[in-house]
Amino acid sequence: MKMVEKTGASGGAAQVPSTEQLEQELKRVKHNREFGHVFRNTIYVLLVVAAVAVLIATMVLPVLQVTGTSMEPTLESGQIVLAVKNASFHQGDVVAFYYNNKVLLKRVIGLPGDQIVIDQDGNVSVNGNKLDEPYISEKSIGECDLDFPYQVPDGKIFVLGDHRATSVDSRSNTIGCISEENIVGEVVFRVWPLNRFGTL
Repeated sequence: MKMVEKTGASGGAAQVPSTEQLEQELKRVKHNREFGHVFRNTIYVLLVVAAVAVLIATMVLPVLQVTGTSMEPTLESGQIVLAVKNASFHQGDVVAFYYNNKVLLKRVIGLPGDQIVIDQDGNVSVNGNKLDEPYISEKSIGECDLDFPYQVPDGKIFVLGDHRATSVDSRSNTIGCISEENIVGEVVFRVWPLNRFGTL
């Protein structure tokens, strides 16, 4: 009987892989599977971290970019700040609040029930006490259509921009006093630019 030798595609004899080659191939397949598993887990972790970061930024530490000049020299246009959601606010705090689908930044001057007086030179008094305001560069009565003394309504706060000459704020009926429910939070930290990094 005539024996026929099997040949490969190239016409040569088919070679059976060695044990070492089989082990290397198994290691390669196992490595690929492990890499895929690690890669998928990494993607899942990154997605969870991103979701948590968005949740924190939205619910706890809103990140805001300053626009306009109404809070100069304290805050300048283009700077990025963090706000903390607080249940209560104090005179001197810088707060972010919603107004006409925008977020504005101003400084708390008066709380519910406080009596506000601003004279023609821009001096601000609260409950008969003239405020010391080292955060402003110049005083101005600015855009004001209020009759003084003015009492802050219940559930609202009286806010002013630090750039008194240009800021439109609670002195004007355009904005008026801010409802506490519209406040995003207290602006406490500046993260950009890096040379101004730190608390306010």
